[in-house]
Amino acid sequence: MSGSVSKAGTYSLVLHAKNSAGSDKRNLKLVIGEEIALTPPMGWNSWNVYASKVTQELLLANAKAMVSSGLIDHGWSYMNIDDVWQGERGGPFHAIQPDPETFPDMQKAGNEIHAMGLKLGIYSTPWVESYGHHIGGSANNPEGTFEKTKETVARNKKLMPYAIGTYQFVDNDVRQWAAWGVDYLKYDWNPIEMPETKKMFDALRNSGRDIVYSLSNSTPFATIGELSTVSNTWRTGGDIRDNWASLKSRIFTQDKWEPYEKPGHWNDPDMMIVGYVGWGKGPRSTNLTPDEQYTHVSAWCLMSVPLLLGCDLTKLDDFTLSLLTNDEVLAVNQDPLGKQATVIAKQGDNGIMAKSMADGSIAAGLFNLGDNGKQPVVLNWTDLKLNGKYIVRDLWRQKDLGVFDGEFKADVN
Repeated sequence: MSGSVSKAGTYSLVLHAKNSAGSDKRNLKLVIGEEIALTPPMGWNSWNVYASKVTQELLLANAKAMVSSGLIDHGWSYMNIDDVWQGERGGPFHAIQPDPETFPDMQKAGNEIHAMGLKLGIYSTPWVESYGHHIGGSANNPEGTFEKTKETVARNKKLMPYAIGTYQFVDNDVRQWAAWGVDYLKYDWNPIEMPETKKMFDALRNSGRDIVYSLSNSTPFATIGELSTVSNTWRTGGDIRDNWASLKSRIFTQDKWEPYEKPGHWNDPDMMIVGYVGWGKGPRSTNLTPDEQYTHVSAWCLMSVPLLLGCDLTKLDDFTLSLLTNDEVLAVNQDPLGKQATVIAKQGDNGIMAKSMADGSIAAGLFNLGDNGKQPVVLNWTDLKLNGKYIVRDLWRQKDLGVFDGEFKADVN
């Protein structure tokens, strides 16, 4: 297929395939315009497993594993570098350059990642100094030189060095990212406010590239109405931890953010904690049980939030791979209608989240977040504003369970 589209709009194509086994066809919709990230980004971030120990070598090893494991064939595509890649300001754009010891050639890394069919993500902050004590996007001197500080001050009170400096280098840095072929930016500071958010939004828009713009962390709910118009994703809270309590706190608590989510603009309860994680202490298996991991993936898919893995992709086991390659489950996350599931029924630690899908169906999740073993959970049609008989399909097992009248009941681990 060849050709180009220069006019904004929605274009529908039909793809036909035929071989000795038979023929098939599938509809393909192209949406051309200003909005990007029309479905939540899917990919990987370096922080949970490597933290401050991330290197170019580790990045590329995980990118190769993303391809060789087959994850790439299920939509996983972004390879995002988190904090501590930064060295000094310089180069042709007077922009932040990578640390030469850990990232000797960012251009080469980006080229290799793109050649694999993947996308490259980067990290920065408008502050003078990042959370990981590396150079940020501003300075208090016109040269933009940086000296690491040992200050132990609050990081959400606009106190130096965790504050925006007198001289900002947003355009310099964005030009460098565009030259490297960056596709995703995690922009990390607190409090997140409109002036610096919009400044970066405009710079990315004018970069000549489609760069997904992700705000981190703890986006203020009071101003999400305006912030959501100039960003693609935004963190709805603090950092997730590799334990059940941290995960559970994010499952029945996101409903208030739902009105601000739509294609191109996504709520983000943080990265995923399945597989081998470790926060820089070396890869180890997650602290979540298998049932808790099913709960994790189910909730993130129902809520249509970014799916960013935080594990060592070179150590994927069969269980983790099966969690991440179930296309029927992933389709709930990637549904083009872009709805976030909300809680439609709740009794104690048991509850149901549901949302409408583009094909007219309803996706629902039955959850047992308690510690009292297996519990019965009942989905009543009235809570879905339905009545009569409906087919229920188990997406994890990819099979229809039958026709049910008025309700569906299941014992949930």
